[in-house]
Amino acid sequence: MILLPVLLPAAAAVIAFFIQAHGARRFLLAATAAAHSLLVAWMWVDPARFLALGDWMAMDGLGRLFLGITSALFLAVSLYAVGFLRRESGSTAADSEEGFLFSNTPEALFTACLLGFLSTMTLVTVSTHFGLMWVAIEATTLVSAPLIHYHRHHRSLEATWKYILLCSVGIAVALLGTYFIAAAVPRGSGGVSSLTFGRLVQRASELDARWLKAGFLLLVVGYGTKMGLAPLHAWLPDAHSEAPALVSALLSGALLNCAFLAILRIVAVLGSAGLGEFSRQTLLVFGLASMAVAAGLIIGQGDYKRMLAYSSVEHMGILAVGIGLGGTGDWGALFHAVNHSLTKAALFLLAGNLLAVYGSKRISDVGGALRRVPVTGVLWIAGFFAILGAPPFGAFSSELAILRAAVSSGSWVVVVLYSLFLAAVFAGMIAVLVRMAQGGRAPGSPARGQAVRAGAGHAAGGAPGFGPAESHGLAVAVLAPAREPVLGLISPIVLLAGTLALGLFVPGFLASSLEQAIRLLGV
Repeated sequence: MILLPVLLPAAAAVIAFFIQAHGARRFLLAATAAAHSLLVAWMWVDPARFLALGDWMAMDGLGRLFLGITSALFLAVSLYAVGFLRRESGSTAADSEEGFLFSNTPEALFTACLLGFLSTMTLVTVSTHFGLMWVAIEATTLVSAPLIHYHRHHRSLEATWKYILLCSVGIAVALLGTYFIAAAVPRGSGGVSSLTFGRLVQRASELDARWLKAGFLLLVVGYGTKMGLAPLHAWLPDAHSEAPALVSALLSGALLNCAFLAILRIVAVLGSAGLGEFSRQTLLVFGLASMAVAAGLIIGQGDYKRMLAYSSVEHMGILAVGIGLGGTGDWGALFHAVNHSLTKAALFLLAGNLLAVYGSKRISDVGGALRRVPVTGVLWIAGFFAILGAPPFGAFSSELAILRAAVSSGSWVVVVLYSLFLAAVFAGMIAVLVRMAQGGRAPGSPARGQAVRAGAGHAAGGAPGFGPAESHGLAVAVLAPAREPVLGLISPIVLLAGTLALGLFVPGFLASSLEQAIRLLGV
């Protein structure tokens, strides 16, 4: 049974690649996402039904938490994807920045890769062997690369190449770290089975501390590259900026968590080996560095999708700071992972709505969103306040818990730097929010470099939707207030409602899952 959530989307990916009818393929995408969510819900309700596969695959508290996030986000994104693919499939578009024509990736390949992406991320969450987890994380890179290159032009190709190159270098470093962890295991301790999470924790006192420390540093550098920790984050802004909004939502809301999960597992091993202070101090340094770099890059940022990408770098830093502090910080970090995923996915989907209407990623080209797309505009404002940790959204509680952990531990330097970086990001993003929601271009005026879709059948007054389809760098000649289709709004509304609800109360099932995950970290 433990393999079922992995094999279901993998099988659907193969089928989707060979289905000819677009409608049937989109239905398969949404149905698979719904079925996967039901399976994961079953896992939460009755985990005993999903028996472990030896020592290699099992469902523990950490894996269940991140699998729940991944499945919920994919379901929301799949609903958004139906409307997105309906607008984009088979279209040729004119790039507004450089004027050339380009075509999108065939829908069959894109849908198959989406489903494959869900399968590989699921495999990461159920892997309890460090070797298998490494394979699964590498597989997420390979299957998601075509998703980033959906808009087939040179900028998306460059972003995809940077993504593959940097993440592959990172994963190679992580492989070396895995070898070092294996070297820390005493000889005659069970061969490859000794690299399972459970056995490493149980026999942590027997591990060689020098090899273990070296392996940990390599794993943090390697998986930290995939997680987007500074200064290893260089792939992230380009990939998020060039990929379709729904892909960015999955990259930021789900993929980064997979690398975070891998780091959490090795932190638990070092904690059991009596090296918890070493591992947590290392993460604390990486976390504060990420927050500092993100704050500097967000201030004055001119591209709203890149701004959201740098925000992800900041929030990965917040997660690392929370784990670095330990205690209440562990709870804050894990709870923040939930809140960040819900909120950032909603923001990227809303960014896709804005891009479809304004045809530009430039902040200077977007103005009067509250008048042009009122529902999207209101949600955009709510999403900004949510991601900035304003009450009553869930991120306020999780960020406050991390701050309390710093205060209670007497880490006053961390308290000052953490608060300073949060304030800097708040100031930078609020300035952007005001400009996009109210100021800037008068409603109805075309964006700079505006271009019209070629051959898409969605010119002004055409098919339902946001007038134009979301296309990278496109602007569309739609001067009147744009219609806002239901499929483009349902998912962001539900996701933001979720993080709002988490700011008011934490449901029992989530609180229990957080407690189980924290126990695995050694608290």
